[in-house]
Amino acid sequence: MKNLKKEDINQEVFDLYDEYAHNKIERRQFVKKLALYAVGGITVTSLLSFIMPNYIDSIIIKQDDPRVNSEFITYESPKGGGNIRGLLSKSNKGKKKLPGIIVVHENRGLNPYIEDVGRRAALEGFITLAPDALTPLGGYPGNDDDGRTLQRKLDRNAMLKDFIAGYEYLKSHENCNGKVGVVGFCFGGWISNMMAVKVPTLSAAVPYYGGQPSKVETALINAPLMLHFAGLDKRVNEGWPAYEEALKEYNKEYKSYVYPEVNHGFHNNTTPRYDEAAAVLSWNRTINFFKEKLN
Repeated sequence: MKNLKKEDINQEVFDLYDEYAHNKIERRQFVKKLALYAVGGITVTSLLSFIMPNYIDSIIIKQDDPRVNSEFITYESPKGGGNIRGLLSKSNKGKKKLPGIIVVHENRGLNPYIEDVGRRAALEGFITLAPDALTPLGGYPGNDDDGRTLQRKLDRNAMLKDFIAGYEYLKSHENCNGKVGVVGFCFGGWISNMMAVKVPTLSAAVPYYGGQPSKVETALINAPLMLHFAGLDKRVNEGWPAYEEALKEYNKEYKSYVYPEVNHGFHNNTTPRYDEAAAVLSWNRTINFFKEKLN
């Protein structure tokens, strides 16, 4: 079996995976279509293995890293009837009162990659909370396929309320300075945009390749924005021109970056869609933006 590299993979395979990861096609259709690219010693099995997330070997800051205090907490869901579980992380060094960041997962629950992002941000001098919107259904089930299935059962506006409640929890935390921003990826990018719409006191929002609010909703934004887009991400990018036009019309504070020739999900280092240069550059920009707006 051929050892696959990113350059061996046709761009159409990444586009196909994007359809599958965003519930446009079922797994059976995905595998069937993937077979068209199993040529030249490349098998469907090897393609599947290559393109799916590899969490075990990709975590940068582990849960037991001595530099970070990282623990699961619960806070009350505004919908009633239970609590939401989230990973609360902060550096073991530095001042007691830290700026806060809500870290919002993709469309599959709080998986190891998003937990890792929460710890990465904590090491940069923040207290972070990464909630799991799947808590009412038992939480992230341990794999992304089942996670996507569970998340499809939940209303996204109801999930938005749970993330806003996470913001309120973190804002009032004894180790938070009261200034809280949000960063989110894919579904989490939409949540980040919508928290900017719904939370007048939000201090900053950083959506990564996220869906956009309407023009009417954009008028309500108070928080400064930093928006990251993947150059090859036609699905998300088609809504950006109208969103930018509204941001300009209402004189909103924003910065936007499009990273050429990279795929949706380029920040996620657990899949081959990951692009190191774009991920590092965008993350450095994000951290500097938060340091400017939250301190």
